[in-house]
Amino acid sequence: METAIELKGITKTYSGEDQAAVCNVSLKVKRGSIVTLLGPSGCGKTTTLRLIAGFERPESGELYVGGKLMAGDKTWVSAEKRKIGMVFQDYALFPHLNVEENIGFGYKGKDKKQRVKEVLEMVNLHGFEHKGVHHLSGGQQQRVALARALAKRPEVILLDEPFSNLDTNLKQTMRNEVKRILKKANATGVLVSHDQKDALAISDEIIVMKDGIIQQKGSPKKIYQFPKNAFVAGFVGESNMMKGTVLPGKRWIDTDIGKIPCNQYHILSEGEKVLLSLRPNGFGIAADGEIEGVVESFSYVGEYLEVRVAVVNRLKETISLLVYLHPNEIIQQGDPLRLRVSANFVSVVKN
Repeated sequence: METAIELKGITKTYSGEDQAAVCNVSLKVKRGSIVTLLGPSGCGKTTTLRLIAGFERPESGELYVGGKLMAGDKTWVSAEKRKIGMVFQDYALFPHLNVEENIGFGYKGKDKKQRVKEVLEMVNLHGFEHKGVHHLSGGQQQRVALARALAKRPEVILLDEPFSNLDTNLKQTMRNEVKRILKKANATGVLVSHDQKDALAISDEIIVMKDGIIQQKGSPKKIYQFPKNAFVAGFVGESNMMKGTVLPGKRWIDTDIGKIPCNQYHILSEGEKVLLSLRPNGFGIAADGEIEGVVESFSYVGEYLEVRVAVVNRLKETISLLVYLHPNEIIQQGDPLRLRVSANFVSVVKN
């Protein structure tokens, strides 16, 4: 698949700062895909977005959009010439213009009226042309901002924390809506988020960042089920961390609470000391389960039961496992449990 964006060894350090905001970052974004730059505040995700947009200039490395060099040692293409659409966190709509005027603002093509009509239909706002933007809901305003970005047929759409100003119910709806719109337009989308649920729901690929460095790239499923290091395991969802030793055959890991299955045998060596991430989703109640414990506490959260299970290890120490069980399970505090672990939610990680 054709590459829409490519960064090669990009580094950016702000004046007066000792540490680079973005350090030797290399990545590719496939045309037509939706990619999320995910991480905590100060991880470099927003700086990366601004570098792609042309709002910041790197001190080293090369940046390509649509196969054309935008930034390099002797090259610099300004933001307005990069064919990039931007959806800002606060949407940046013009309050004195109606929906149609906001979408068409800055569009110079002779087909302006037709193009505005096309993107209005694309974002399901046909009939809203003459409404003032202050009369729109937050979700509708976001769709106007997205339509304005799409109107000029950009190479790439950049979205800065697009769901942070929405309440929980609307956020869930807009994740699906933004994904639908970008896919319908065959647009390449890059968004910034600190919310792992947003990233998991909308992305074809997630790029997790920390301290200006990419920690892991991959599909939502790969990032969640098989985090590469302890930071990714802890930032993208909850995780139980555990040390162990690879057993003969490399299909099981011996830990202080019992044998844990693992399907990453191709990267393991017999007798190797490893650190495991066990996702709470990977546990299930089973009469012949590998782990014995007692229900410490539990909470019903609708989608699952969030359970703390006390397990006594070989050193006679009690450790607490976080486990998500089906909401139909009937348990009480103090109940004994036998748990089975799915290898699909077990990952060998680095510290």
